[in-house]
Amino acid sequence: MSDTTVPASPSGGISRRRFVSGTGSILGGLALAGQVAAASAATPASAAEVASATTSIPSGARVPVLVVGTGYGGSVAALRLALAGVDVHMVEMGMAWDTAGPDGNIFANTTKPDYRSFWLRTRTKQPLSNFLGFPLDKDVPCYTGILDAEDFAGITVYQGRGVGGGSLVNGGMAVTPRRELFPGILPTVDPAEMYGTYYPRANAGLGVTEVDRSWWESADCYQYARVGRKHAERSGFPFVFVPNVYDWDYMKQEAIGTVPKSALTGEVIYGNNHGKKSLQKSYLARAAETGRVCISPLHKVTTVTPAAGGGYTVVMDRLDNSGATVETKTVTADRVFFAAGSVGTSKLLTKLKATGALPALNDRIGKNWGDNGNVMCGRANHMWDATGKLQSSMPTAGIDNWDAGGAFAEVAPLPTGIETYASFYLSITKTPHRAEFSWNAATGRVDLNWDRAWKQTSIDAAKTIFDKINAKEGTIYRTDLFGAYKIWGDHLTYHPLGGAVLGEATDNHGRLRGYDGLYVIDGALIPGSTTVNPFVTITALAERNIEKIIATDL
Repeated sequence: MSDTTVPASPSGGISRRRFVSGTGSILGGLALAGQVAAASAATPASAAEVASATTSIPSGARVPVLVVGTGYGGSVAALRLALAGVDVHMVEMGMAWDTAGPDGNIFANTTKPDYRSFWLRTRTKQPLSNFLGFPLDKDVPCYTGILDAEDFAGITVYQGRGVGGGSLVNGGMAVTPRRELFPGILPTVDPAEMYGTYYPRANAGLGVTEVDRSWWESADCYQYARVGRKHAERSGFPFVFVPNVYDWDYMKQEAIGTVPKSALTGEVIYGNNHGKKSLQKSYLARAAETGRVCISPLHKVTTVTPAAGGGYTVVMDRLDNSGATVETKTVTADRVFFAAGSVGTSKLLTKLKATGALPALNDRIGKNWGDNGNVMCGRANHMWDATGKLQSSMPTAGIDNWDAGGAFAEVAPLPTGIETYASFYLSITKTPHRAEFSWNAATGRVDLNWDRAWKQTSIDAAKTIFDKINAKEGTIYRTDLFGAYKIWGDHLTYHPLGGAVLGEATDNHGRLRGYDGLYVIDGALIPGSTTVNPFVTITALAERNIEKIIATDL
């Protein structure tokens, strides 16, 4: 296969499952608590279940619930609604990711980006753009690939594109925030219910586990993390292990060569072929098992308006793998859950309010958006502190300096396949800066007023860790990772949050103000920061909200 050839769509336009439609479902007296317990205790389902639910929603259909997006919040909503007896249709802008490419793998390797790697780009835009003085980006065919590097003024937002959303492209770090910090994350939510009920439920549903510490201590693939621990502790910083959604037994087998390598061949930002428990293997698989959930990939919602006979008219485009619209469909949904991710949901709602499709949305739509304080950097270690040429792409630990310096630094891999003598970090920092989405009528697009200068707050917070470590170790920052002589990766975020904030744009359980039957259930609800990697908090909040919605609205 040449670099410019792409295969036929793996999304499967022909339905492999009966499309479920109708005007509603009877709950039948199901007790949600019992259903939750049963789902959490179930054996992890196969991603093949999700493939069996893939379909193409017909124009003119009427559905009880339409979920826009298949990431963490949308997957929680679909599962819990289905367990409560409600038929759900999910639409996803990205592909299904259930068919192997010409190399026999579904996903491309991190070090060898190809047509599968980026969403509708002709050249890659990798978070680390340079290495040892050489640019890393390359030309690729324009394709509906898995990673979207969406550019706004002052910031690039990395997002997963496909059934499973961000779970397809993240490093799996499943971190629950420290409880004493929670009131600053979601001030209108009771910490007792989150830490007593919904965080445990989310961790169970996601399949979160901790690495075997004794194995970690001797594994070659975590030498880089042990070096990170040594440097952190020598400078007096707490080094904390964090859980992950990777299958650790699988990784152990990777290490001894008895299974195909995945984390140990660097797979992460363009998908993981084997060991990671993405939503395709957890919430979405269990939702598909109910027989009440259907998923339409490569469908992009463009308009939502109140329907004359009740419910909502939803217009969507079906895309081909070049991103072109091949069909425009109109369906009716009794209820709509916006779960397209912080950026997707915020952009869509901003457009719908400004263009008059949903004029009663309040003036908090699009506001209070943040980057979770993301900033990256690398340090050049001494020759006696080799970090290892084999590095697991699944991080296991971080440096916690939140109280003293406002930073939590993930000790991240740099899986180049060669010895780099480098330590690499993704920091999450305390930052007051929040941006706003707005509709640009002249361009027909939604803009974001992020200011790159705001990242200095995050850099300063990260420096409270790494300046001290460099001084202690006699080391320096790497200047070859983000451009020529550039220390800080201050141009991006992997953790977009906010834009339709809980208690502002919505009520305290995600109901959009101004409209009955419209809900937000994703990271757009969280005002800009979670102090750690956010997907467990997004999942737990969705569990809380959907339980209330099922109990009171249906």
